[in-house]
Amino acid sequence: MSAFTNESSRELVNGVDLSVDFAGIRAPNPFWLASAPPTDKAYNVVRAYEAGWGGVVWKTLGEDPPAVNVSSRYSAHFGKNREVLGFNNIELITDRSLAINLREITEVKKAWPDRALIVSLMVPCEEAAWRHILPLVEATGADGIELNLGCPHGMPERGMGAAVGQNPDLIEKVTRWCKQYYSRPVIVKLTPNITDIRAPAQAALRGGADAVSLINTINSITSLDLDAMVARPTVGSQSTHGGYCGSAVKPIAMNMVAEIARDAPTRSLPISGIGGVSNWRDAAEFIALGAGSVQVCTAAMLHGFRIVEEMKDGLSRWMAEKGYDSIEAFSGRAVGNTTDWKHLDMNFKTIAHIDQDKCIQCGRCYIACEDTSHQSIAKLVDVGGARRYEVIEEECVGCNLCQITCPVQDCISMLPQQTGKPYMSWEEDPRNPFRKRAASAL
Repeated sequence: MSAFTNESSRELVNGVDLSVDFAGIRAPNPFWLASAPPTDKAYNVVRAYEAGWGGVVWKTLGEDPPAVNVSSRYSAHFGKNREVLGFNNIELITDRSLAINLREITEVKKAWPDRALIVSLMVPCEEAAWRHILPLVEATGADGIELNLGCPHGMPERGMGAAVGQNPDLIEKVTRWCKQYYSRPVIVKLTPNITDIRAPAQAALRGGADAVSLINTINSITSLDLDAMVARPTVGSQSTHGGYCGSAVKPIAMNMVAEIARDAPTRSLPISGIGGVSNWRDAAEFIALGAGSVQVCTAAMLHGFRIVEEMKDGLSRWMAEKGYDSIEAFSGRAVGNTTDWKHLDMNFKTIAHIDQDKCIQCGRCYIACEDTSHQSIAKLVDVGGARRYEVIEEECVGCNLCQITCPVQDCISMLPQQTGKPYMSWEEDPRNPFRKRAASAL
């Protein structure tokens, strides 16, 4: 059950408060539509609000004349049953005029004052361009702006998008311009097409950013037409790399969110998590890793706006079960448990255990372990030919491969072992050759 208590953007779902205050931008829930085709015009945005989305980031505005797009624009990476695992696009920023977009943004914000409305922007990396467009956007009444510094195709060739997002000095410079000529919250959207996400996040903070959002799409080619020998999506007889998104990018996005959330200079910087958010659990994981809101695109494009109903219902039920009465109550709770490899406990040990009552004797765990791991699962065959698989505990290294390959949920579990040994990091481990070198240098 969902209900708004008043116009202060507070929404109760199953008795749980889902409202967020993200960098001073209030919204009834943390589920926002990302800047993309679903937020290209008033018609889409109004339908999204009617469906229950807490906010939207309007598709990226730019200078006139507007961008010109090609056909076709999308391709996908499919699973075995044609499930879309990853989505690729070569679409550019809005192809509608600045005046039309600004007028519609003004009208929508006036009609929906309780919902978050952020405007995505991308103009040339010149102070005059930002000085011109920012007052126009501020006049719409939108709650804030998001700087699109991550688009990986089409725009970088023009010195925009990822061409800026890959250069910390330019990130800092553009952010400063925006803080100078715009009085509302400035969110910097970061590109994942970079070695260390912490550098651009720190640059955005130095420039005065109120928050960051990530990730933007990843450079990709999803598939080839092997008859025509051209990648998809195909434009005539050619193609190009595009931006990859969808559930397949979620692990990459969560890592980058966590890197910023646990980095000392940026740990207090609000983060809007983007990348593969398809259900309430995805959202909860991003929030636990430090995100204050989450943005959704691909899932909405594949399933429609009403998926937000399931997201809000599932998240609120889980929160109620765990005793979290607000998003803030569990935001960042997993950050402290995320560390560098060198700080992990070298003395911790876990081994696999097979529940024989649940085992269907498919042998997948045995094959995986025997062929590609540590030969720690025994295949036992009785006189009648019946099979049974058992873990050879003294050989098991606790790698989890058998648990991952098992098709039966909870059939294989990983059991922590009592070793009687205290915590020991790799930096303390006598087997660490670099530790020995460091000690000898003292």
